[in-house]
Amino acid sequence: MNNSKIPFNKPFIIGKELSNIKKAVETGHLAGDGKFTRSCEKWMEKEFEAFRVLLTNSCTAALEMSALLCDISPGDEVILPSYTFVSTANAFALRGARLRFVDIRPDTLNINENKIEEAVTEKTRVIVPVHYGGIACEMDKIMLIASKYGLTVVEDAAQGVNASYKGKALGTIGHLGAYSFHETKNYICGEGGALVINDSRFMERAEIIREKGTNRSKFFRGEVDKYTWVDLGSSYLPSELTAAFLYAQLQEADKIDTKRLWIWDTYYRGLKPLQDSGLLQIPSVPEECKNNAHMFYLVLPSAEQRDKMISFLDEKGIHAVFHYIPLHTSPMGSRLAGEIPRLPVTESISARLLRLPCFYELTSSEVDEVVRQVHSFFRL
Repeated sequence: MNNSKIPFNKPFIIGKELSNIKKAVETGHLAGDGKFTRSCEKWMEKEFEAFRVLLTNSCTAALEMSALLCDISPGDEVILPSYTFVSTANAFALRGARLRFVDIRPDTLNINENKIEEAVTEKTRVIVPVHYGGIACEMDKIMLIASKYGLTVVEDAAQGVNASYKGKALGTIGHLGAYSFHETKNYICGEGGALVINDSRFMERAEIIREKGTNRSKFFRGEVDKYTWVDLGSSYLPSELTAAFLYAQLQEADKIDTKRLWIWDTYYRGLKPLQDSGLLQIPSVPEECKNNAHMFYLVLPSAEQRDKMISFLDEKGIHAVFHYIPLHTSPMGSRLAGEIPRLPVTESISARLLRLPCFYELTSSEVDEVVRQVHSFFRL
């Protein structure tokens, strides 16, 4: 058990979370698609200018819904980065897809848009850009490639809620988008997510898939006199308790954003001299991107130095952690990708990256202490 004085993450309550949960219980409606579920969806539709948002029980669920909406079947191919969480791959692998892993950029750690087209084959159906750390992929080029080959783009914006690319909210640029409200994200509800629908052709079927393959949503709207099983689907609805907690967080989004951006900017200013001296790499935000301060990471010159810094910070009471093990190097990833690709940037970055504590209740003195100890590591 880690006894760090400064944890990597800490779930928080900021406003009306508990009173909202009480209200949900008092309504007698705890299952999905109640008042709080719709309030969350409307908030995101308005704030992000999204065509339609459906709250789900996780970002994983939103990605699985996307795979069903894209009619992925055995033999189809999906292009995605290897440097991502397993849910990005699982959602499509569960439908029988072959995974085509593409290397990442060394600056943003996002999928390298210049390597996507060479991975396209006649079997390619979907591109899944992952917005690492809430910093946008190069979406203009990705959408052009998708248009050229008739592909669907599913944005994995798990870390990108309320970040943007050229003024457009992440998750609203591709045909479909997926958000996460896991306890490690900017706005939280324990587990939770959302499917963002930006193409009207997916709207009706998304409701059906989310309701276990039934047309129950139509029944509740009075459009049919009874509901029945009409398609594949599963139980992708969150409970009203989850939605009630999340809605309180969304209502305080500006306050959360301000604090997280302050933490991120303080890290950036404090650690940039180390980057300027060539001792490490810190996040890069392209001019066209609005960062949501989801994560602050360091890339060290070597895996050995990264591991030493993690141990050093732990000794000082600071819990810093590594991130993804590249999927193409995993047992399942290598099986599903067929021939193991050469992804030198992914392999190099993943071995050298560590993430610093970044959560809403992190104090000024704690941020300063993290910066101080990172500097002191290089003075040993």
